[in-house]
Order: sequence, then C-alpha cells, then structure tokens
Amino acid sequence: MYALLWLFDTVVQLFIYVLIASAVLSWLVAFNVVNVRNPIVAQIGEVLYRITEPVLRPIRNLLPNLGGVDISPIILILLLLFVSRLLHEIIPPQTLVYTR
Repeated sequence: MYALLWLFDTVVQLFIYVLIASAVLSWLVAFNVVNVRNPIVAQIGEVLYRITEPVLRPIRNLLPNLGGVDISPIILILLLLFVSRLLHEIIPPQTLVYTR
C-alpha cells in the first residue's frame, strides 16, 4: 500500500511541475519572449497543452470570468496537494522497528 502512495505522490509532483511549465510557457508566449512559430516551442507548447488541458478545462468552466487572469492551474495544484495530504492522513505512517 505504501508503494502505491509513493507512486501517487511522485505522479502528483511530476504533474505539478508540468502545470508550472505550462503556465510559464503561456506567460512567455503572451509577453512575446518566445515565438510560437519556432517548431520546438510549438511542439513543447502542444505537448503541455494536451497534458494539462483535459484537467484544467472543467475547472475553468466552474470559475467566473476574471478577465485575462487564469487561476485554474493554482486551484488544481492546491487540489492535488490537498488530496495527497489527505491520503497521507488516511494511511498512517508505517511503524518501523529497528533491530541490531
């Protein structure tokens, strides 16, 4: 059971990194720091979009229109961290007995 908890935590942490990378790339594109006509940037943007958009879209549909500000990645990160902490509370830590 603890191996599954570790695997879940690792996947959550990796997905949080992907969400942050997607948000940073969207800012860089919005402020014309990187050009989406560059094939590498376009490919990275497409991969990040395909990974994050199916999870972010339902959150965006629930949120009111905040103008140009998108807080759905922040809400998703908070939700993922909450679920991870909740699972850690439900599954108590393993008691280790050290023998010499």
